[in-house]
This record gives sequence, C-alpha cells and structure tokens, in this order.
Amino acid sequence: MSQTLAIIKPDATGNGKAGKILALLEEKGFTVKALRMTRLSEAQAGEFYAVHAERPFYGELVEFMTSGPCIPMVLEADDAVPALRDAIGATDPAEAADGTVRKLYAESKGRNAIHASDSDENAAREIAFFFSESDRITTAG
Repeated sequence: MSQTLAIIKPDATGNGKAGKILALLEEKGFTVKALRMTRLSEAQAGEFYAVHAERPFYGELVEFMTSGPCIPMVLEADDAVPALRDAIGATDPAEAADGTVRKLYAESKGRNAIHASDSDENAAREIAFFFSESDRITTAG
C-alpha cells in the first residue's frame, strides 16, 4: 500500500460535487487517511504550485485555487499515485475516460475538479505540505 495526495478543487466544492467525488474514490478502492477543508491563501497556493511558476497558466491557477474552499486528502491504495491518476482521468474532461472524476464532474480543463500527485516523490512532498504525521491515520501492523 502507498499514499498519494488529492485535492478536491474550489469548483467541485462550490458546486456540491465534493461528496460524490469522495464516494467515487472510495468505490475505486481508496482509503482516506487524512482530510480537511481549507481555503488557500495566495501565498500557500503559490508555494504549492511553485513548480509551475514559469508556465503561462500559473497566475490563473493560483487565483482559481484561492477562489473558494478546497479539500486536500491523503488517500491510500495499492500503487496509489498511478491508481489515482487513472481514477481522475485526463486534465481536459473532454479527453477523460468514462467513469473518471473529471469526465463526471469537471467543468473544463482549467476547472477540472481535482488535483492528484504525479509521482511518489511529489506525493510525499504534497502530503507533508497539508498534513503533519500526527494528522494522518496509520494502520497498525
């Protein structure tokens, strides 16, 4: 089992889709290990997405991620990073596979309902950005 980070973005929290997205992820075999609702400041969103700072969409992304509450969560599953990437679908909902989060709930490429870590290394960094070790549920064994 491994862990990854997902963030239900402000578009999905704002239009009442967060519960459906969470239910779909659980149906696809993910276990929630940490979850909170928060509203990112411009500084927090800028730091979290700093990897994209030189890209043309960076300013719009930071503005969008600070536009309303979001729900970061730690998810656990076998091969969690690729499994979550498969479950959420392509960034552009028009290109996302049927049954994926983005096909079902994203409004557009820019308002795409959910973020998912893209590697195990980024998952570890992103999880630590939102959650301390004591925030996360661990399984004894």
